[in-house]
Amino acid sequence: MVASNNPKIKASSKYLRMSPTKVRRVLTQLVGKSYEEALILLEYMPYRSCGPISKLLCSAAANAFHNNGISVDDLVITKALVDKGPVLKRFRPRSQGRAFKILKPTCHLTIELEAL
Repeated sequence: MVASNNPKIKASSKYLRMSPTKVRRVLTQLVGKSYEEALILLEYMPYRSCGPISKLLCSAAANAFHNNGISVDDLVITKALVDKGPVLKRFRPRSQGRAFKILKPTCHLTIELEAL
């Protein structure tokens, strides 16, 4: 396997209050797409996770431009990862003195871009 000389640009977002599985269904469609194509896809997808993902993608593109001087037109998404974060545990009172557990998941996002 030959390593490429193109720099890899990363951006990450932590402790997002969303389920990792729901975020993952959006991110799997973005891998391999160009930066602008991914933004267009995110704009028209009906999922709540598209907002934070597009914000993170813009941040990664800004990192590429400011840190490495790479044009936004040349960027391609090579990796998009979602990891499970800590789960917030809450309880709701139920009938006959019982407690009902509510789990509020969080996730960590990482997007990696590469110049063509």
